[in-house]
Amino acid sequence: MRVCVFTEPHRGATYDDQLRMARLAEDGGFEGFLRADHYQSMGADGGEPGPTDAWVTLAGLARDTSRIRLGTLVTSATFRLPGPLAMIVAQVDQMSGGRIELGIGAGWYEREHISYGIPFPRLGERFDRLEEQLAIVSGLWSTPAGDRFSYHGDHYRLVDAPALPKPVQVPGPPIIVGGRGPKRTPELAARYADEFNMPFKSVAETAEAYERVAEAGERTGRAGTGRAPLVLSAGIVVAIGRDDAEARRRAAPLHVPSALPPEDPVIGSPAQLVERIGEFAEIGATRVHLRLIDMADLDHLELIAAEVLPHLEAG
Repeated sequence: MRVCVFTEPHRGATYDDQLRMARLAEDGGFEGFLRADHYQSMGADGGEPGPTDAWVTLAGLARDTSRIRLGTLVTSATFRLPGPLAMIVAQVDQMSGGRIELGIGAGWYEREHISYGIPFPRLGERFDRLEEQLAIVSGLWSTPAGDRFSYHGDHYRLVDAPALPKPVQVPGPPIIVGGRGPKRTPELAARYADEFNMPFKSVAETAEAYERVAEAGERTGRAGTGRAPLVLSAGIVVAIGRDDAEARRRAAPLHVPSALPPEDPVIGSPAQLVERIGEFAEIGATRVHLRLIDMADLDHLELIAAEVLPHLEAG
């Protein structure tokens, strides 16, 4: 099982806060450090000292770490135009030596769009734009050096783009598509993604999502394209401790009202987290993203590295 750390800096975290956690995750043996791409806290608090831009942050981490994989879970397609996004991610991939992953979704948190003047179309249009962005980003990356890339869609038009710079990873950084949507999300994952992620739901709900993605792969003929099978991953909200009191303390933020949909966290001991990860492995997951709420609580990360990762390796 490949284990990554997932963080939410929009709750309030500086670059240095994120760097400390990323370096500790790297030293602790985690495979990846991925972060949300949001511009505003989702709770009643203001998220001081304020948000940080995901790709500016990842560019810094690309130079300030050496091994750990880095990426978004997920970038909102409403935030950036697809051509510049492809250039940004390719450049950060170069800066990292080929350690970047692009998680991308349609966008859902209307409040942050209103706050910062970002257009927020209706759901159907957001998914249409996401599909075009996926086609454009993957098309730009896979265009041979020296060739040009053009695209004519309903929302974006590119004419003779030089398709530069090129990422280190070929044909491009892994693309992650995920979510709870029953129709378009599985189709987009089957067509364009390298990984499908089901975020923070029960094992049963995640298994159903995996089945939908498998069916979408059959409909779209993914196997016939020669592409590798989709990596199946699960997000897990984590609040564990050495005793019940410590676990409850770490779980306290989960009870604060927010815009997030209902989740299925693991609250308890390291053994309970090992068990949950094993349950996800049984339904086909080969990667998990552990969401840690308090980025200042580095002891939480160290506890997982010491008491969870070794059991997964043994298993």
